[in-house]
Order: sequence, then structure tokens, then C-alpha cells
Amino acid sequence: MLISQGSPGGHLITDSDYSNYTLTIEYRWAGEPGNCGILVHASTPRRLYGMFPQSIECQMYHGNAGDFWCIGEDITVDNMEQRRGPKERWGVEEGQSRRVLNMTDDSENPVGEWNTMVIRCEGDRVTVDVNGDRVNEGYDCTADSGMIAVQAEGAMVEFRRLELSPL
Repeated sequence: MLISQGSPGGHLITDSDYSNYTLTIEYRWAGEPGNCGILVHASTPRRLYGMFPQSIECQMYHGNAGDFWCIGEDITVDNMEQRRGPKERWGVEEGQSRRVLNMTDDSENPVGEWNTMVIRCEGDRVTVDVNGDRVNEGYDCTADSGMIAVQAEGAMVEFRRLELSPL
């Protein structure tokens, strides 16, 4: 099992770049739930806030699993203004609207129970399923390959599976 203590904040990141794959993650909040994420198409280290690599984050924050966070890269979803806010605020930099809300509520299991997140990256598309529900689907991503990072950001989370499968 891989256990992220949540602090200090940072990322466990692959050495190699990947494209066209499925990543299956089984995780649970061991105590007080909080923030964590899987970053795909990661490149430039410490691109945002001196911590986050340039990437698309697939959020695991409790209650928001499957949200996209744009970190120097961008992605498009259906119902963009409804899910990201006013177009004039969109961006990939600090102070801009970088969060793209997921499409479902209540896809996560209760705290302490295992969740399964499946991230599929194919070309310029990224999809995220949580416990069998399609929670987000983006396209026209500004990157189609990169490293993969597991985030530590403030809360303890346990991982019992991180499985990478080529398409």
C-alpha cells in the first residue's frame, strides 16, 4: 500500500512520459478526508505556486472527485460555462478559473471505504470514472502525453492500486 501523509505537499511523479493509457486507482481516506489528485500529462515542474507541475489534475478532493484542474494545460468539456464559470475568467494560471466541475454528485463512497477511479487518456481526450460512474470527460486537451503524478496536499490518503495499462 502507498500512503500519502498529505504533508509535506508535493508529488510522486513518473520518470517517463505516457500517452494513450488507462490508469486505475483504488484509494480511501484513512482519517479526515481532504485533498489529493492524480495529475496527467505533467511536464514543467513547479509550474504553478512553486509546487504543481504543468498538467491536468483529476481531482480526488473528497466531495469533488473527478473535477479537472487546469495547471498550465487546458481542456474543453460540454456545458463549459455551466461547469467552469464565465468565459472571460477561464485560464490556466493563478487567479484564473482553472476548475472544471465534474458531472455527478455522490459518486464517491463514504469516508473510510475504498473508491475506484479510472482515468483514460487517449489522444487529446481525458475521461474520469469514479466507482463506475462517468464523472468527467474532456477533449481538445492542450497536451496528449506527459508524466503522471500522485499528489500530496494536506490529507492522508491510502492507495492499494495504481495500475497503468496501455490502450
